[in-house]
Amino acid sequence: MAIYTKEQAQAVLNKVMALSKAEECEANLTGSKSGNVRYARNSVSTAGESHTTQLVVQSSFGKKVGTATINEFDDASLEKVVRRSEELAKLAPENPEYMGVLGPQKYVTTTPFSPATAAITPDKRAEMVAQSIAAAKAKNLTAAGYLQDSVGFQAMMNSKGLFAFNTDTGVDFSLTVRTPDGLGSGYASRGFNDVTKLNTAAVSAVAVNKAVGSREAKALEPGKYTVILEPAAVAVMLENLFFNMDARSADEGRSFLSKAGGGNKVGQKLVDERVTIYSDPAHPELPTSPWAGDGQALNKVTWIDKGVVKQIPVSRYWAQQKKMAPVPFPSSAIMQGGNQSLEDLIKGTQKGILVTRLWYIRSVDPQTLLLTGLTRDGTFYIENGKIKHAVKNFRFNESPIIMLNNLEAMGKAERVVSGESSNNYLLPPLKIRDFTFSSLSDAV
Repeated sequence: MAIYTKEQAQAVLNKVMALSKAEECEANLTGSKSGNVRYARNSVSTAGESHTTQLVVQSSFGKKVGTATINEFDDASLEKVVRRSEELAKLAPENPEYMGVLGPQKYVTTTPFSPATAAITPDKRAEMVAQSIAAAKAKNLTAAGYLQDSVGFQAMMNSKGLFAFNTDTGVDFSLTVRTPDGLGSGYASRGFNDVTKLNTAAVSAVAVNKAVGSREAKALEPGKYTVILEPAAVAVMLENLFFNMDARSADEGRSFLSKAGGGNKVGQKLVDERVTIYSDPAHPELPTSPWAGDGQALNKVTWIDKGVVKQIPVSRYWAQQKKMAPVPFPSSAIMQGGNQSLEDLIKGTQKGILVTRLWYIRSVDPQTLLLTGLTRDGTFYIENGKIKHAVKNFRFNESPIIMLNNLEAMGKAERVVSGESSNNYLLPPLKIRDFTFSSLSDAV
């Protein structure tokens, strides 16, 4: 059995706590049931389902910490994993930054669980993928994609009385569509907690239209262009900003948030005043777990408010060093958008380039957050408010900080899946001036 009820999880964790002889003990019990279908050349290549349950026990004596893992849950196995974690803790060197376990926390109510997603069957997956393949075949195109769904639970208990339990579901779908000559390519992706919001035929139609339109791409000279980044392209740029918002690296002079002369940029204007970025585990369109990995409660936090850095994540260790309150790293990120659709942004563009997707993102300079990567799967030239023709792909060199300072307009925020990390976000399409394309790419 992979999915435990709250009472069943609590019973297992209570046994672990009763067996512990360590000064502190923390146990995490997780389980999931996930299924997937992968297809290529308009045919299913793999389909599978996996069920996994795992218990991780952490024991500590002072600042000596040991961890052991097991996936058997009879009494003898529970005793074995607890004793093993204690043995490892006694053998381990001291961790000077170990902060100990937390006492009981208060968590907000979130709704990341959908009964419809939890009830997905192999037949349902096959039906959704068949709709995608049919959309490609109808245009004599070839589709390759991946559909994955999951239902899971997470439970945490420690020797100071903390107990947390959460269930969640998710479904992610992405596909690439190619023309028969291999010269046209389109991409689309969507992710939801609730599968009833996912229409694989409609998502596939987006990729089909991009593939058809991207044939006979013309080369443009590299340089600075006004671009419209679709949410999938925005996600892979901005998640590099989210991932690097850490107080310690900023205070130690190692990040884009480091201030000249020491300290960090909290309180300073960083980007265009129309930019507000926050996280909220209870957001109805992007619900997530209400606690961080160490048990800290996650609440709504505004990180950038009208262009000004208001808050950055602070680890418990660094907070203690700086005599301030810790701020856990969020489980999601949301950027406020405008009211315009993607089509409205295109209509309002005299000359520019529409970017469907960016990929193979690599860091060039962490202190300016300069990134490099490539466009792919549908890059188009816009003239007088209309898509005029496809263009060959580019390599870009750009920083999300510079990008958000060159903001021209924002569309309506929508849920999007990162093609790099697979994380889900709520982000708008962005119109950016002076986006730097450094060279051409022959890739489709």
